[in-house]
Amino acid sequence: MEIVLQIFLLVVGFVLLIKGADWLISGASSAAASFKVSKQLIGLTIVAFGTGAPELAVSISSLASGNTDMLLGNVIGSNILNIMLLIGIAAAIRPIKINKNTISKELPLLLLISTVLIVLFLDTSIIGSISNSIDRGDALICILFFAIFLYYIFSMARSNRKEKKKVEKPKYKLGIAMLLVVTGLVGVVLGSQLVVNSASTIAAEIGVSDRIIALTVVAFGTSLPELVTTITAARRGENELLVGNIIGSNIFNICIVLGIPVAIFGSITPESFELLDLVMLIGSAIILWLVAKTDTTITRKEGVLMLAIFTIYYSYIIYGALA
Repeated sequence: MEIVLQIFLLVVGFVLLIKGADWLISGASSAAASFKVSKQLIGLTIVAFGTGAPELAVSISSLASGNTDMLLGNVIGSNILNIMLLIGIAAAIRPIKINKNTISKELPLLLLISTVLIVLFLDTSIIGSISNSIDRGDALICILFFAIFLYYIFSMARSNRKEKKKVEKPKYKLGIAMLLVVTGLVGVVLGSQLVVNSASTIAAEIGVSDRIIALTVVAFGTSLPELVTTITAARRGENELLVGNIIGSNIFNICIVLGIPVAIFGSITPESFELLDLVMLIGSAIILWLVAKTDTTITRKEGVLMLAIFTIYYSYIIYGALA
């Protein structure tokens, strides 16, 4: 009976995710046109922060219960998934044209923030500490980088308003567009929570470790809003929303999803993380920047390559869990 209930909740969760993503993309696209700003800006903010809400909720809950591995695994796993799986799938569906600003400013900023996280984490290698940890000081540094990111966003918004570019006519009036955005966000966040809770319960019952649950079930589950939103945007050719959502979500994950809970509850000292997890975190950001920089387009072949790398990495994780 319990299994039947979990399956039912999974189905309900996926329905909410799919329909919510549809409303979210439609509303966000119309809102961008109404505000006369780029869809990329909307993707970097409203869509990214909204779809990042599940990660924040899981992180606060994990740290409040003393589960530090779940917190870091949630952030690292979600960021790897967002780039290697989500961008890979989107590019495989349709080649993604990348804005020059994204290549020269936003992707380097994401790469910098990812590098900072690794430097802050590797205490044993850098300052010779007994164990690796992230304390309140480190969390405040992450939050400071988020403030820099917000400054960039506000500068972009001012620039958009000054430029007299032809803006497409919004499909919906502003009020309806914002209602669709809010309703869509509620749908994807609630849907992802239903999926994560059901999947986590099943995984825990069969004795899977916290690291594996965090890097797979929880990371995938909390990335479901980004996944469904990305696929929906890719099918519609909304590249600016798609890329903005992923970059904004990853920056939000490191700076806020990790930074806020640690700043509130104190330092964390994860026990079970491997160097490979950190290599994949920074490696995924480098790969995204390189494939975007080559010809300002992520091709289908490059998307398939990203999916292949992602598959190898997660196969190794699952094999290690079962060995």
